[in-house]
Amino acid sequence: MPETVRGPVVELGATLMHEHVFGLSPEILWNWPDIPEGWDLETRAREAAGKLDALKAEGIDTIVDLTVLGLGRYVPAVQRVAELTSVNIVAATGLYTYDALPPYFGNRGPGSLFGGPDRLAEFFVRDIVEGIGRTGVKAAMLKCASDHLGMTKGCERVFRAVAQAHLETGTPITTHSHSASRGGLEQQRLLGELGVDLGKVVIGHAGDSTDVAYLEELIANGSYLGMDRFGIETISPFEDRVEIVAKMCERGHAGKMVLSHDSYCFNDRFDADVVRRRHPNYHLLHVPRDVVPELRKRGVTDDQVHQMLVDNPRRIFA
Repeated sequence: MPETVRGPVVELGATLMHEHVFGLSPEILWNWPDIPEGWDLETRAREAAGKLDALKAEGIDTIVDLTVLGLGRYVPAVQRVAELTSVNIVAATGLYTYDALPPYFGNRGPGSLFGGPDRLAEFFVRDIVEGIGRTGVKAAMLKCASDHLGMTKGCERVFRAVAQAHLETGTPITTHSHSASRGGLEQQRLLGELGVDLGKVVIGHAGDSTDVAYLEELIANGSYLGMDRFGIETISPFEDRVEIVAKMCERGHAGKMVLSHDSYCFNDRFDADVVRRRHPNYHLLHVPRDVVPELRKRGVTDDQVHQMLVDNPRRIFA
């Protein structure tokens, strides 16, 4: 049974595969607790639970929270949200960087200043098998990233550690990829060389691309496509994001796509007013309220929507 913040569940139901509950900046919060964005755990937890309750009313049962090291993961706060909402929250482990590792890991491990073993995989496996910190919450997804810089040495170490943790535990993997440079292919090459089952990998942010040949190559290699930035229209507008999903469904690929926004209930790293002005559709309700109806207008069937929201997440976590 898939693990969630509240424990294992029989069915995930309709699932958004790439979201975030909280994005936090611990050193800012420790040193300037009166920042304008404000952080009070109970207040923010209730706000987040309200947003998830609204999502539940739109027919979504589960979100996968891909907040890992580097994005301000704080699982005790997410636990409080889970107590206040009926939406399932799946936790993740991994590390988010486009380049260098945080000094704790960058100064340890192969090729580092002090050398020694690489403990990244050990940490990831512990999160999956024993639980994150002292919370008892077990991670059920691994996450790694590369972007416009490509597979830097730091990124490669994370990918290697994620692959090792996947091989030890069977936990599926989601990546952050840079579609403009066809970065998902480089990710697949490395993960495949490391023995990862690419059928257990979601190439995140594939929906930034409208290049059918690129997307079909990712699918041919076995992975799922994360059509998961709906609402971020500065990278790719709504029209293009919807059209590429509809086109891929028409070409028979509904069984290899998942949908999401990559949105946050609360994120202190962005100015909320600016985000609302620039990205008015960047919120949890955009997929069920706007995207799915538009897909149906373009010929995507109810069965295909069910595949992308229910069946594919179930298979990924099986």
